[in-house]
Amino acid sequence: MAHETAHESAHEVLDCLIVGAGPAGLQLGHYLQESARRYLIVEAGDGAGAFFTRFPRHRTLISVNKVHTGWDDPELNLRMDWNSLLSDDPELLFTKYSERYFPAADDYVRYLRDFAERRGLAVRYGTRIRRISRPGGPGPGSGSGSGSENEAAAAAGPRPPFEVTADDGTVFRARTVVAATGLSQPYLPPIPGIETAEPYTEVSVDPEEFTGKRVLILGKGNSAFETADNLVEKAAVIHVAGPHSVQLAWRTHFVGHLRAVNNNFLDTYQLKSQNAVLDGTVQSIDRAPDGGYRVTVSFARADEVTKDIHYDRVIVATGFRFDDSIFAPEVRPELTIKDRFPAQTEEFESVNVPGLRFAGTLTQMRDFKHSTSGFIHGFRYNARALHRILEHREHGVAWPHSTLDTEAYAIADAVLDRVNRTSALWQLFAYLGDLVTIAPDGEVRHWSEVPVDFAERALADGFFGDVASYFTVTLEYGKDHALVDPFDVTAARIAQTDAENAPDGRYLHPVVRHVRDGVCLAEHHVTENLENEWDSPEVHRAPLVDFLAGALAEELS
Repeated sequence: MAHETAHESAHEVLDCLIVGAGPAGLQLGHYLQESARRYLIVEAGDGAGAFFTRFPRHRTLISVNKVHTGWDDPELNLRMDWNSLLSDDPELLFTKYSERYFPAADDYVRYLRDFAERRGLAVRYGTRIRRISRPGGPGPGSGSGSGSENEAAAAAGPRPPFEVTADDGTVFRARTVVAATGLSQPYLPPIPGIETAEPYTEVSVDPEEFTGKRVLILGKGNSAFETADNLVEKAAVIHVAGPHSVQLAWRTHFVGHLRAVNNNFLDTYQLKSQNAVLDGTVQSIDRAPDGGYRVTVSFARADEVTKDIHYDRVIVATGFRFDDSIFAPEVRPELTIKDRFPAQTEEFESVNVPGLRFAGTLTQMRDFKHSTSGFIHGFRYNARALHRILEHREHGVAWPHSTLDTEAYAIADAVLDRVNRTSALWQLFAYLGDLVTIAPDGEVRHWSEVPVDFAERALADGFFGDVASYFTVTLEYGKDHALVDPFDVTAARIAQTDAENAPDGRYLHPVVRHVRDGVCLAEHHVTENLENEWDSPEVHRAPLVDFLAGALAEELS
């Protein structure tokens, strides 16, 4: 155990127990420590970041590590740094650990372990959790969630604490448990015979073992194509198969879709080099007498024509899922999205277990395949938001905010200053936003980095005080941006200098919405800019001031 901690008494009730010392657990732990809460992180491995000691299998991250940005502003630099955790220590940036644009996984393990050590986080390593329970049943909750169980529990009073039992018999008690365990189990589609194939988690990464072989890889994500690229020089034939079209990240702007660093395989397919992408459904996988496989594929592009194809090796790279096996029945969270993720409220709380919350890649359930909550450069901000929610719900601490002058130009200047610097809204586009609230007495307050789906519910229950109406400020890509080829100059209107046509812009740009009682009254798109600098007095500021002035006149008249 690297850190001795006073938070291990079986009789003490912790404010928060975090399961998992990956980047999400460490990030939340950092904020809990800053606010002097009683917390503990428990980790099965012998050090932080155990996941990254095994994954990705080919040991190169695809998260951007841009060291030389040309900027001195640390907030701007975080836009190009997808690996660092948030802290006030400039030495605890991952850019200090590697200059590689796509860095080595081993360097990230070293970084996470240094972060835990240097921040003095309370982590108990070598502690595998066997069971999470709540004696007496789910019990009353905080009422912060949107699930019916949580709302019903709100009226019943304080809830009993969780009991978290480790393999060595140690029992921890905590009012809040945060699962930061990631997606730790392979997700296997319901295909007969799939259990006989080789999982991505275990298959050899030595290309020599595939020399001259016919290989099928199930899945069309980065792990599948990363595996295919590794085998191109040795395998005789490689097929990558799945029922859906390949989604390219540079088109969808979802970084979990196929990245350019992994798509060399597409060249070998389209330039007739014996490899192929199969668009269709694998109906069955059967072991052949010779030790190979007979795979039955139904092809989507050929009116569901079915064909049996022989392969020497079959690899399953169809993603991961949440492991709920450690939860007792009374606190087992509901699952969603093919049972791969725990279902969550807008506050990262289980919809059916009050007090059970989630951090890290598990929070991508809230913006699945749309923004970046599934990745470090997104969920680090979700961890900060979760901490702020816990601070308010459990300890009465207000969300950080400032007061603005009740003038359109003052609000416009505050908005433009934020969108020109913020890394949080940049990384968690369309999901995280700033709020500008207008109280019934006309007071204007600015609240930073609020999950937009949380804001509507929180405003309704008074989380942000007495509010008559409000503005949301987000960074977003244009409508239907994923349907447009960004490299086709005829496909989209460029609105860099035309405020009237700003909503037609496909590239990232600020969007301001005026909302009252959950209804969007009007929205304004700040014209996109090649350098992402929205600072033109005529093109960016003046139209925004006009929009805000009209809204304020309506609210304050």
